[in-house]
Amino acid sequence: MGDPRNVAHAKKVVQEKHHKHKDGATAPQRGNKAQLAKQKQSVAEESSAPKTAEAARPAQQPDPTQLEKSLVVLSKLKELEFHSRGNIEKLAELSLTIEDELKQKAFVEAIGTLYSAQDAFQSKIVKLIEDYEAECARLKPAG
Repeated sequence: MGDPRNVAHAKKVVQEKHHKHKDGATAPQRGNKAQLAKQKQSVAEESSAPKTAEAARPAQQPDPTQLEKSLVVLSKLKELEFHSRGNIEKLAELSLTIEDELKQKAFVEAIGTLYSAQDAFQSKIVKLIEDYEAECARLKPAG
């Protein structure tokens, strides 16, 4: 299995290509200026239409199934955060064991790097949970 960052990047690239293809963003053929002008005009019209739809969207009632699904996602994010906190504690214990008890200086830097990466993940997931909780609160029906 490859590096997770490479896998994530490849997935992102595929998704971007899929979204571009879905939106009909294909290159115009050479020598067809009328078709190019028509595409530009239709793109300009389409880009103005979503702005008005987005402005009207907050006034609509949120979908209850969307709220339920969002709460499931929030629960899974909180579970990830819980395990992340546990990983940080275990890495701290291992770091002390490797450095103080076993005196294996060669591995101190490697475990420190892992600890830093897990700590960065922890910080980011806490922020994501806060933002997602706000979104779930927005989706809750008034009353």
